[in-house]
Amino acid sequence: MGKEWRKDDAAYTKVRTDENLMETLRHGNSDFPFQFYDEDLEDFDFGCVGWHWHAEFEFVFVQKGEVHFSVGEDRFHLPEGSGLFINTKVLHRFFAKKEGVIPNFVFGPGLLAPKESLIYRKYVLPVMDFFPDSLAFLPDQPRQERILLEMKEIISLCRLGQSSELRLSSMIQRLWDLLWEEGSSVSRDVKREAHSAASQARLQLMMQYIHAHYEEPVALEDIASCAAISKSSALGLFKKYLHTTPVKYLIDYRMKEAAKLLSATESSVSAIARQTGFDNTGYFCRTFKELYGLTPTEYRRRL
Repeated sequence: MGKEWRKDDAAYTKVRTDENLMETLRHGNSDFPFQFYDEDLEDFDFGCVGWHWHAEFEFVFVQKGEVHFSVGEDRFHLPEGSGLFINTKVLHRFFAKKEGVIPNFVFGPGLLAPKESLIYRKYVLPVMDFFPDSLAFLPDQPRQERILLEMKEIISLCRLGQSSELRLSSMIQRLWDLLWEEGSSVSRDVKREAHSAASQARLQLMMQYIHAHYEEPVALEDIASCAAISKSSALGLFKKYLHTTPVKYLIDYRMKEAAKLLSATESSVSAIARQTGFDNTGYFCRTFKELYGLTPTEYRRRL
């Protein structure tokens, strides 16, 4: 029997994560750890899939529009027809200013081979340990075009709604073989985790602090001290991985929480401003419009 790989019909407009920013949605199951998502960024709040990470590998194809990806330290602005590989346990975020259709699929390392096998030790573990956090694929590069063609074949099969696990597994193996060939030429000589795990852990602590205290007055010193680092180190980590500052991240997070309240409650704009950490309603309204192109009232009316 085949299995339906399409996502549920229920609206899925945000990534749900735990306190460590690990995605809580289960991808596939233990018998076959694979999941396909046929996603349009217009279905997400402000066209953005927020910061998250997961233990699975991910392949994303840009079917329509231009999509901006932030993956670990890297940033990509990928046009229609391009693709991206995201390694395991890497913080990442996607957004599109206009349209952005991004069919994507994720799968666990165990789908490729058992952990005790030669294939896993020789062709899976090195990718997790030594390959870059991400690899972009462009259609004008012959070797990368082969990867994109294989990705599109997998997407087409998944979109049929019913597919054979055996056929899908063989296609994933072919894709992995192409990835291995492409990634081996750019893999690093030192373990990937050695230079990034500690930094990302500190970054996650600071992001968690912001998520827990955004309603309160929060200073840069507070954010840095929760991770036991200096203010300059905090600035460096946010700039390196999130390409923003801690204070800007705090303001953006407050704006997203305010947008949720505007859509889910009938509270006044001034009450929502206070509830999300803004003492000045005028400043709150100006900042909201700068970020999203709409005043809070216009946003609520459009909903």
